[in-house]
Amino acid sequence: MLDRRGVIDDTKTSAIINICHGCRTSLLKESMPRFALANNLYRGELPEEFCDLTWVEEKICAIYCTTAHVTRLFQSTDPSQPRIFHGNTCAHDMNVVSTAKVLPRTPSDVNGFLSIVFVGAKTIDPKNLGPMFRVRKAKIWTFLLWLRAHNHLYAHIPFDPEVMSLYPDDGPIPGVSGRVIH
Repeated sequence: MLDRRGVIDDTKTSAIINICHGCRTSLLKESMPRFALANNLYRGELPEEFCDLTWVEEKICAIYCTTAHVTRLFQSTDPSQPRIFHGNTCAHDMNVVSTAKVLPRTPSDVNGFLSIVFVGAKTIDPKNLGPMFRVRKAKIWTFLLWLRAHNHLYAHIPFDPEVMSLYPDDGPIPGVSGRVIH
């Protein structure tokens, strides 16, 4: 399976495709590219109802976590727009893999992978961050149930409704304000 945008010209006898440098290097050495679909990395597409999952919601549902996220936010310099922010998030590989024994992950577990560096005149209220650290309890639980039904890795992981009750119906992940460095 190849993304259609990668196919430039396709005829019955030949094709011209775009590939990344890493894949090209592997193929020139006659070895399998690390992220090739032949390595069974493709698991299909998510149903439409899960296409709006936030990255925090995905992290809450992940069995394995291998990255820590550092977000740098700048507050608007215009005093009339105190809720306007700009910045970026970088994911950094960790030396260890965190493997969940129970899902969803607790808010404190997920917050352990987050740092927010905030540059602004005032302290930040997580409710003003919009969807950046948004979690939705029902969406997370529904996604976990879907994962159990469609991914064998989730078949025997216990789901804990008490942990799920630690999350808001719709709002920032609990404890995110404690991860902010001013």
